[in-house]
Amino acid sequence: MDDTIAAISTSLGVGAIAIIRVSGIDSIKIVNKIFSKNLSVVKTHTINYGYIKEKNKIIDEVLVSIMLAPKTFTTENVVEINCHGGIATTNKILELLLYNGCRLAEPGEFTKRAFLNGRIDLEESEGIMNIIEAKTEKARELAVNQLTGKTSNLIKDLRTDIVEILSNINVNIDYPEYDDIQEITIPILKKKISNIKLKINQILEEAKNGKIINEGIKTSIIGRPNVGKSSLLNTLLEENKAIVTNIEGTTRDIIEGTINIDGILLNIIDTAGIRKTDNIIEKIGVNKSLELINSSDLILFILNNNEKITVEELELLDKIKTKNHIIVINKIDLEKQINDEELNGKNKIYISTNTYEGIDNLKKEIKKIFNLEQIEQQDLTYLTSSKSIATLKRVIKEINKLEKSINNNELIDILEIDIKAIWNMLGEIIGENYNEELIDTMFNNFCLGK
Repeated sequence: MDDTIAAISTSLGVGAIAIIRVSGIDSIKIVNKIFSKNLSVVKTHTINYGYIKEKNKIIDEVLVSIMLAPKTFTTENVVEINCHGGIATTNKILELLLYNGCRLAEPGEFTKRAFLNGRIDLEESEGIMNIIEAKTEKARELAVNQLTGKTSNLIKDLRTDIVEILSNINVNIDYPEYDDIQEITIPILKKKISNIKLKINQILEEAKNGKIINEGIKTSIIGRPNVGKSSLLNTLLEENKAIVTNIEGTTRDIIEGTINIDGILLNIIDTAGIRKTDNIIEKIGVNKSLELINSSDLILFILNNNEKITVEELELLDKIKTKNHIIVINKIDLEKQINDEELNGKNKIYISTNTYEGIDNLKKEIKKIFNLEQIEQQDLTYLTSSKSIATLKRVIKEINKLEKSINNNELIDILEIDIKAIWNMLGEIIGENYNEELIDTMFNNFCLGK
C-alpha cells in the first residue's frame, strides 16, 4: 500500500457533478501537478476552488477537498476532485492522475485500505456495501448498524466473554496461590460455555431476520393452469406484468416481480401451471415450477373456489407441507365447488383477483408467518453476511466438541487450547484474523472507487 490510487467514485455518465478520489502518500503531490493552486500549503479538511489543467490548457473548473492522514476514510492522505459530470471530463481528469503517478484503484480498494489500516473491521466493511445496495428503508437501517459497529459488537462481546474465561484459566494455572481469583472448575466452565453457545444461537436465529431484510422473501405462486396465478401476481404488483387468458398453459416460463410489505421485499415468481403435459416447452416450465418449491421461502398455492380439488393438487399440497405456505382460494366471487373439509387445519386465505377481496388478508398472513411486525419493533442489529453466518455455525460445531470434552473431564489446560481456537474463529468474522485471498475476494465485489 505504498502507492497512490485513484478512481472515479460516482456513476460514470452524464450528471451535474462527478467525484474522482485519490488516496495514498503522494496524493497531494500528484494532484498539485494538475491543479491551478498549491495544495501543499492549505489546511486539512478544506475545499479549494480552482482548475484542472493539462500544461496550460484548462480541462475543468473544480472543487478539490484535501484530507490529511490519519483522519480520513483510508487513514491515508485523501484528495477528492469534484468536477462537472460527464464521461469525457471525468475520464480526462482520471487519465491525468494516472499519467502523473497514480495507479488505478481495484474494486473496493479504498475500503480495503480502510480495513487493513485498522479504521474499520470486516463487518463494518460489509455495512458499507450493504448501504450502497439497500433497496428499502429497513435494509438501510440494518446497513447503518453494521457501518457504525453495532453488529461487530455482537461478536466482540462474545470474544470478551471467552477472554475472561481464558484469563481465569491462565491465572489458575500460573498463579494457583491467588485466592481472590475464581477457580475455573469443570462445572463453572460448562456453565460459561453453555451461556456463550446460547448467545451465538440467538445471533444465528436473528440473522434470519437480517436475510429477510436484505434479500427479501422469495415467494413462488404455484398451482394448476387457470387457477389465477398470473392474476394474483398482477394484483399484488398492481400492474399487468403477466399475460392472463383462459387458455391453459399460457405461462410457460417464470415471471418475476417485487412488492414492498412494511419495508420487506416480497420477490414474487409466477410459475407455469403444474399439470401433466406432452408439450415439450410447457413441460420445461412445469419442471421449473417444481424445482422452485424447494428453493422458495414462501409458497402461495392457488386453488379455484369454483372447482373441486384434484388428485394432482392434493399431491402438491403434500409436497409443500414442510415449507412456509399459504393456500390461496381464488375466485370467491364465483359459485363455490371446493370442499373445505379436504383442507381442514390448513392455512387458508380466500380472495378474488377480480374484486381484490382478501388481498389485504393475504398480506397480513405473510407478515404473520415471517414475524414482520416483530422485526418492525426490534433494533435492526443482525448479522447478514453468509460468510459470517457460516463461521458462527462452525463455532457452534466446535463448542459442541468442547462440551463433550468438558463432560469427559479433560484437563483444563487441554480445554484451553480448544477455547482459544473458538476465540480465533470469532475473530475471523470481524477481521482480527483473516486470509489474504478471502479479503481480496470480498473487496473485489465492491464498486470501483469505493
